[in-house]
Amino acid sequence: MKPSKLAAGLALAVSASVAAGCGGGSGGTGASGRPIVGVDYPRSDTDFWNSYIKYVPQFAGEAGVELKTTNSQNDVAKLTSNVQTFISQGVKGVAMAPQDTAAIAPTLHTLNARKIPVVTVDTRPDQGSAYMVVRADNRAYGEKACHFLGTKLTGKGKVVMLQGDLSSINGRDRTEAFNACMRKSYPGIRVFGEDTKWDAAAASQKLQTDLTANPDIKGVYMQASFALPGTLQILKQRGLLVPPSDRRHVFVVSNDGIPKELKEIAAGNIDATVSQPADLYAKYSLFYVKAALDGKTFQPGKTDHGSTIVQVRPGLLEDQLSAPLVTADGGTYGGITSLKSGDTSLWGNNL
Repeated sequence: MKPSKLAAGLALAVSASVAAGCGGGSGGTGASGRPIVGVDYPRSDTDFWNSYIKYVPQFAGEAGVELKTTNSQNDVAKLTSNVQTFISQGVKGVAMAPQDTAAIAPTLHTLNARKIPVVTVDTRPDQGSAYMVVRADNRAYGEKACHFLGTKLTGKGKVVMLQGDLSSINGRDRTEAFNACMRKSYPGIRVFGEDTKWDAAAASQKLQTDLTANPDIKGVYMQASFALPGTLQILKQRGLLVPPSDRRHVFVVSNDGIPKELKEIAAGNIDATVSQPADLYAKYSLFYVKAALDGKTFQPGKTDHGSTIVQVRPGLLEDQLSAPLVTADGGTYGGITSLKSGDTSLWGNNL
């Protein structure tokens, strides 16, 4: 996407001060003459992040950058070390997806002090500044899951919420929004919230415990697809992995939109997901790093790629990309219209 084609609502201007300040000094260009950008992959133990890792090199050429990459493996200390490696390599900008959003502030400060612009992907730092946050509205994730389950359970019953990590703003946003929506719209539904720290084994163990104590649980909200294999296994062991038409069916909604989720929705084993845009995370994280290096600035408003830039606090903007609810029937739940799992516009159907 060329900046000159941005919609009028997304104001873009060349800023001489940004142009002078970004880039970390001389050097930092590859053999092609393109600026070198450091991209830290947050983990490689989930299908979602492995998809993101696949997309990043594909979009580097489109953005006009060369890459240096690292993997912090869900460890903020390793991410800090990786950033130091990037600095020593003379990168001009950095894209990262810190999983511990409270602990990343000192690393952001280090990069800002060196005039190296940062774009955070999927997560937003609790403190510290970044040139842009590329993310979907995670509160909407929780709300969409709430309305789907609330509709399917006709406003009464019990559900388990397999939370992510509450040290992450994503885990907090999804949890707070789901709970608030349930209290307001479906007060007859009891929610068992389980903090799993994005760990599959912990999710399986807690779901098993909840189902043992409450065999009448009829819904599960997985805040990411990390919990999918374990959830399917537990439901199968208990004779609950049955079609939605069977009264024993437990309604399951996930977040991510990986190919496996879409296949399981089509098969009737789970019921919905919110498709988190792995491809667009890669595309626009690199787009904004390059925009920073080119001295461009942005303001809140609509974009030409179907998203909205919002100001989340003074000096910090977030491009909230589209993340649709996906179901088998493409129906409407609590006023939210879903896409069908076979829709070819979904990145999970195009890998």
